[in-house]
Amino acid sequence: MALQTGRATFGRELRLLTPAQYRRVFQNARRSSDRYFTVLILGNDQSRARLGMAIAKKVLKRAVDRNRIKRVVRESFRLRQDDLAGLDLVVMCGRGVSQADGRQLRDSLERHWTRATQDDRLQGAGIEK
Repeated sequence: MALQTGRATFGRELRLLTPAQYRRVFQNARRSSDRYFTVLILGNDQSRARLGMAIAKKVLKRAVDRNRIKRVVRESFRLRQDDLAGLDLVVMCGRGVSQADGRQLRDSLERHWTRATQDDRLQGAGIEK
């Protein structure tokens, strides 16, 4: 299976980088939550989605565990970035994340991405949440 170059990457332009970008999302976003993740969703004025992560040491003490969660989130986002275009997303982990396996985490994120795109379409149609 050949890799597609330049299509589903996770470069700098797909990340929230500055405190101001994070602050904007934290202050104005809609939320999607379950036992594993809370995802903050806010429209942006760009043609691409941007991802930020806030993985707390309070929830996952060991760096290896935090890094595992970040890898899962980045990979899931990378695969769905075209569907999420025009959104800024911040992913925070919940207390249940440490007991979950990779499949459960991927399924949870998939549900959050689906909610994000559905909510975005509803607001575009003039329906407020």
